[in-house]
Amino acid sequence: MIDRLNPSTVHVPDGYSHVTISTAGRLAHLAGQCPLDLSGTVVGEPGDFAAQTEQVMTNCLAVLEAAGATPADVVRSVVYVVSPDSAILSSVWRQLNASPLAEAFTTASTLLGVASLGYRGQLVEIDLTAALPD
Repeated sequence: MIDRLNPSTVHVPDGYSHVTISTAGRLAHLAGQCPLDLSGTVVGEPGDFAAQTEQVMTNCLAVLEAAGATPADVVRSVVYVVSPDSAILSSVWRQLNASPLAEAFTTASTLLGVASLGYRGQLVEIDLTAALPD
């Protein structure tokens, strides 16, 4: 069985669910969180990695909470950054690891520089999987 949630504390998704919970092993598969505010607008000025990373973290914390999880429950993370520059990727990684979401990145994590992401002007996205507490 799969349960899908879309918390009111993040933007309305376009055809997907922010949280998918499977009863097999009680894992929460969270959709990649984008730097969108509640209105669905990409935040930050063009090229503002820090502002976008902050909004992505806010959205990640919201969907983790909606799933009944915390950053400590994350078992897998993938961070996508639109840049070939390792200094920019490292800057985003440092911001994540100095945040309330930091514990999510102590497990299996991947940081990727990519050519583009789904929304015009989007620079950062985070994909999380969490093991839900019994």
